[in-house]
Amino acid sequence: MTQTSDNVTWLTQEAYNQLKAELEYLSGPARTEIAKKIEAAREEGDLRENGGYHAAKEEQGKQELRIRQLTQLLQHAKVGETPPDDGVVEPGMVVTIAFDGDPDDTTTFLLASREYASSDVETFSPQSPLGQGVNGKRVGDEAQYELPNGKMASVKILEAKPYKG
Repeated sequence: MTQTSDNVTWLTQEAYNQLKAELEYLSGPARTEIAKKIEAAREEGDLRENGGYHAAKEEQGKQELRIRQLTQLLQHAKVGETPPDDGVVEPGMVVTIAFDGDPDDTTTFLLASREYASSDVETFSPQSPLGQGVNGKRVGDEAQYELPNGKMASVKILEAKPYKG
């Protein structure tokens, strides 16, 4: 689970370990692998028309960007526990909301950094408009947030439980 405020990212130990392992892989074996791909493509000749070379260089650029992102994230990380099960919406909580108070129009999501997105539940960042609107609210509260078109939307917090992974 993550919460970003004042450049500090809060992570569970599990999330920290997962991101650290990804960084170690990208910084070590993956860097060696991409360097070999670039060298092999370079040996094929004319670099201006060498699709394999350009693809490998692009992949290398993306990989180096991810390494920088992970390094910065982990440098500012504070490892902590999952939030308490007290009904207050905060990063690390699975939240169920009803749009415009309609109990038939609901959605459930994890309020957490995109770094912790998982396939079993949709993830919304605490910095997203919806995330900002619900963060700090309690079960039963109404929350408002701005839609991309500039209009305001309201939701009712139906449930907020700590994410169990």
